[in-house]
Amino acid sequence: MAGHIDCYMDTSSLYSFFCLVFLLKHQELLATHDVSVELHPAFLGGINVGSGNKPPWSLPAKAAYGEFDTKRTMAYHNVPGIERPSFFPVLTVLPQRALCYIKDSFPRSTFEQAWLAFFRVSWIPPQQDLSKPDVLETMLRDTKLFSEQEVDTICVAAKKQEWKDRLTANTQAALDFGAFGAPWLMVRNAEGKVEPFFGSDRFHFIWEYLGLPWKDFELLPRQAKL
Repeated sequence: MAGHIDCYMDTSSLYSFFCLVFLLKHQELLATHDVSVELHPAFLGGINVGSGNKPPWSLPAKAAYGEFDTKRTMAYHNVPGIERPSFFPVLTVLPQRALCYIKDSFPRSTFEQAWLAFFRVSWIPPQQDLSKPDVLETMLRDTKLFSEQEVDTICVAAKKQEWKDRLTANTQAALDFGAFGAPWLMVRNAEGKVEPFFGSDRFHFIWEYLGLPWKDFELLPRQAKL
């Protein structure tokens, strides 16, 4: 592939949800431009601690602004109905470990659909707290993506050291790349150069960095009334 995007996300990050929706919408077109995409479950709490960052909701001014920005971003990505859950913030190590196992053990399409399902139940009412093992198990069964036996295997794997280590390694990799939040994207262009991009609204910069054809935002002239 001429270009590549590594994207580090956490289910607790609403803007990771928007980022995933956008990437999945464009990944087939990206492939025609020889650009591949890989999704990496990471632990946002670990990224915040490791980088010294504070989550936006912990700062009153950012939290107040977020109410406006969330509505705008929901409309742009056509993901209605999102609300902050009553149990927010949630410790996401268990669902993120489960996603690490799913990524390694199932087809890419299953992994992608599972992650979308994780985001939906975390942010769209009635939200579910996936940090609770029994809630995670029920949710996995409800997706209909896995057999009963596969759900049991995923739930067991999410508690095993191998997948704890995998999530830790993914989180450390993001930190090593300079991450201070999620979604965090590392983009390699056709020249082999790699640069970081943060957030779900930097894709016009990413397309430019990759040398892809794209249209800029354009203000249209006022239409005359007939």
